[in-house]
Amino acid sequence: MVSTAGENAAVYDVRLSSVVPASITGEDKVHELSNMDLMLKLHYVKGIYFFRSGAARGLTINDLKKPMFECLALYSTLSGRIRKSEDGRPFIKCNDSGVRIAEAKCSKTLDEWLAFNDDSLNDQLIYSQFLAPDAGFTPLVFVQFTWFKCGGISIGLSWAHIVGDAFSASHFINMWGQILTGQVPPHHLDAHNPKNRKKFPSPLAKVPLSVQRVLLESDGGHWLIPNHRKMRAHSFHVTPKQLNRLTEEAKLAKPFEVISAVIWKSLAKTSGKAEEPKVVTLISSTWDKENGLPSNSRVIISTIEAAEAPPAQADLADLARLIARKQEDETHLVERVMYQKGSDDGESRDFILYGARLTFVNLEKMNIYGLKMSGHHQPVFASYSVSGVGDEGAVLVLPGPPPGTESGKDEGGRVINLILPENQLDELKYRLGSEWGIH
Repeated sequence: MVSTAGENAAVYDVRLSSVVPASITGEDKVHELSNMDLMLKLHYVKGIYFFRSGAARGLTINDLKKPMFECLALYSTLSGRIRKSEDGRPFIKCNDSGVRIAEAKCSKTLDEWLAFNDDSLNDQLIYSQFLAPDAGFTPLVFVQFTWFKCGGISIGLSWAHIVGDAFSASHFINMWGQILTGQVPPHHLDAHNPKNRKKFPSPLAKVPLSVQRVLLESDGGHWLIPNHRKMRAHSFHVTPKQLNRLTEEAKLAKPFEVISAVIWKSLAKTSGKAEEPKVVTLISSTWDKENGLPSNSRVIISTIEAAEAPPAQADLADLARLIARKQEDETHLVERVMYQKGSDDGESRDFILYGARLTFVNLEKMNIYGLKMSGHHQPVFASYSVSGVGDEGAVLVLPGPPPGTESGKDEGGRVINLILPENQLDELKYRLGSEWGIH
């Protein structure tokens, strides 16, 4: 399939194809979705990697697709499709339908594209399609290869969160890279938690603070929420020097804690007293296996309440300490609310997590620069985000470019990805620059 976009578009000549596993999975294999999987079904993980021309020199689309066949043999779930059981609960039928591959061209050079510093443009480099109402036919994973005018290449990954967290997505594309560079893949990947469908003794009296009930269209609708605010994405880099200064000011708090405290405090000033976010959500992961199957069972969900002092007035060190020490783990409650089936009062059983409250996501330990291409080139820049974020917004904290990436950015530090209401984002950017020296 070829798109109709002409060469006057920045990204054009988009061609679609599919890749299936190198070996047959077998008949009647299904993957039962956990309660946490279903909680995350309205969210999508997006990854983007940029490489210089040396990484892709001499490679054709067939060269890039070939290792995907072998990679998918390890990940039978990713080639499956969503189905529903008789009681209406979704599951994945591992029918080897494959993942969708997009190949495209870009009229800009890699450096020109990176100089735009516009996160919205990266959507053109990440082909995606939301699940439902044709969930039975829609791939769970999309991978887009885009060649820049200079010979550089980007790899865009769109990943349905229902199959696994961002760490799972990163590990999958890293595994593809290992096979591409001639490494022998493992014979199998380890399952993290074979007992997917936990049972709970009684229903919850109320919805946990970290999630929000949403109402989809009566026919099931697309698995994507309609926002009531205009949301916008923006990213910035906190350099090692800036990070050291902030951690010292916050009395040696850890990077994720101090960055979260700075943004929480700044957003509280931006929102005004009436809308000041006094309760926020933290999402982290206990990912510890480089050879683990995709999963959401490692996701940890916590809430933090600023009960003693409003965040806008709180001391930075006190707010960072609050984030570090006063987390209320709601993971079990979130799984439990998803276990409750049906509703006599007509309430929706669909929820969102990211953006139900202002949400801070700790991705500091993700090995996003572990993806290597031919000649063992690593990305000059890599980043991850999430779509399907609710109106309260989300903040993702990722590792910065490591030494030797030739990214043109200061090495190390942290990359911060924001998905926030547009009216808050501009003022937040001003406050971060004027009050904290972060741009």
